[in-house]
Amino acid sequence: EDPDRYHPDENGDWRNSAIKQVASGRFGVTGAYLASASDLQIKMAQGAKPGEGGQLPAFKVYPWIAKTRHSTPYVGLISPPPHHDIYSIEDLAQLIHDLKNANPRARINVKLVSEVGVGTVAAGVAKGKADLILISGESGGTGASPQTSIRHAGLPWELGLAETQQTLVINGLRSRVVLECDGQLKTARDVAIACLLGAEEFGFGTISLVALGCVMMRVCHLNTCPVGIATQDPELRKKFAGRPEHLICLMRFIAEDLRKIMADLGFRSIAEMVGKVDRLNVDKAVVHWKAAGLDFSQILAKPETPELIAGTCFLENQDHGLEAALDHQLIDTCRPALEHCEPVEFNLPIRNVQRTVGTMLSSEISRRYGLQGLPADTIVIHATGSAGQSFCAFGAPGLTVHIRGDANDYFAKGLSGARLTIQPPEGSKFKAEENIIIGNVALYGATSGEAFIRGIAGERFCVRNSGARAVVEGVGDHGCEYMTGGRVAVLGPTGRNFGAGMSGGIAYVLDAAGDFARYGCNTEMVDLEKLDSPDDRAELQAMIADHHRYTGSKLAAHILDNWQDMPDKFVKVMPVEYKKALQQIEDPESFSGGGKPFP
Repeated sequence: EDPDRYHPDENGDWRNSAIKQVASGRFGVTGAYLASASDLQIKMAQGAKPGEGGQLPAFKVYPWIAKTRHSTPYVGLISPPPHHDIYSIEDLAQLIHDLKNANPRARINVKLVSEVGVGTVAAGVAKGKADLILISGESGGTGASPQTSIRHAGLPWELGLAETQQTLVINGLRSRVVLECDGQLKTARDVAIACLLGAEEFGFGTISLVALGCVMMRVCHLNTCPVGIATQDPELRKKFAGRPEHLICLMRFIAEDLRKIMADLGFRSIAEMVGKVDRLNVDKAVVHWKAAGLDFSQILAKPETPELIAGTCFLENQDHGLEAALDHQLIDTCRPALEHCEPVEFNLPIRNVQRTVGTMLSSEISRRYGLQGLPADTIVIHATGSAGQSFCAFGAPGLTVHIRGDANDYFAKGLSGARLTIQPPEGSKFKAEENIIIGNVALYGATSGEAFIRGIAGERFCVRNSGARAVVEGVGDHGCEYMTGGRVAVLGPTGRNFGAGMSGGIAYVLDAAGDFARYGCNTEMVDLEKLDSPDDRAELQAMIADHHRYTGSKLAAHILDNWQDMPDKFVKVMPVEYKKALQQIEDPESFSGGGKPFP
């Protein structure tokens, strides 16, 4: 979302989106983006294409789209099918905790797809402390979904919603979460049925667009929308005739119709109505010849539960455990910096049971100062010990943390301008460049900032990095996967599949053994080049010099001392599309994508 929308316009209008999604691509997910939301939605999948990522063709990535997504104009964007920081329900619980720290005022909701077994997943999501669970049906969001997915993937929202409601009630979890559903809800009758099956909130997509002028041409993916809704073409956008009043009128009429249905059923409020499946009558449907033999008993089953856990609707807020967070102490210590931009520097002992340290502090910076944050090094923390999961996730500009010790998974996740350095404890005898010092999925979705890591990182280092600078002394498998921007220098060995799906940014890899091209790199979307350019050599030398200055790395010192011979041992990983895009930006007339070029 364009940062201009985070704050009210001069005339008082506020275009800020209350609900902001955190999807697998993490495009533009900065600390300021998260801090400006009322709800943060983790999109695990989409109803019309469960389990699939998305792809934005290069010719549609116009400069203003690239700016919003923190990527490069005219470079195709690929959203990974999975979230790379979620491989178990515990990982999802960690992301929920991270987002709650990034915006303590927001509800955290998780979007799931209506499918067999979704109730079990929803139970895990509720235990993971989500505030809201959204069940999305297979008929929603079909404007640009593949036909195979629309026809063969996902289930109607009625099936997933019923299973989720029953599973949560049986396990005594229903009272802890709000349940929402969407997927072609169009009338008050749809809303009433959804409510009786267990939903408390309802999402409207297609019908809202129709109220604003959509004529269902189903060309959302072609940039040719005839009514100016799903297009970036300025001429077509002039045809948009929708007004806020049109949508307000639609919602008012749906609410009035729902009020009449509720009166007929004897309900005074939505809360009274939630989960009352005994008020649904299916006799007329069952006797119709097309539906003969259908058995709705499982959908309309009302679970028998003990009296103590028989909550069938939302009753109490989740306990996210933020009261005990270390960040409250950090925020108090940093008051002079937060309120008056006065420099603050202090020491901090840390333990690995303290999760997401620095994120709530960064949220305060983002809420007060937006994307630009504080001036560099306004807050400097010297941390000692073992950092827990998601250390300094979504770290904001102006925050600098130097760690003496090691760090767990998700180090610097979503880094948004902070500077982080890590090196082994003082007095350690082992060689840092031969040992792992941070865990998996470091700098996932980073948009800006710097990280200098004296030691080896785990798997999936800098996945979906779109703007951060990082130096590390070795990485595991899948390094720089789906990367779209920024710079990464790897001063040691890499695992397999380096650079898979990489469409932007540049990586410099020390290939001392000469086998990187054969065993380490996925060359499907990248070229491997020599460092012949003086600009490349100067950039890499500056990054390594910064790494030595901040971490005292002996490996960096060795490379700098022998710099005359070292550039020839490095490989430049250059995405093919990115290289073409840089040429197109320098010479706009050469642009020849699948659509019309714009300034």
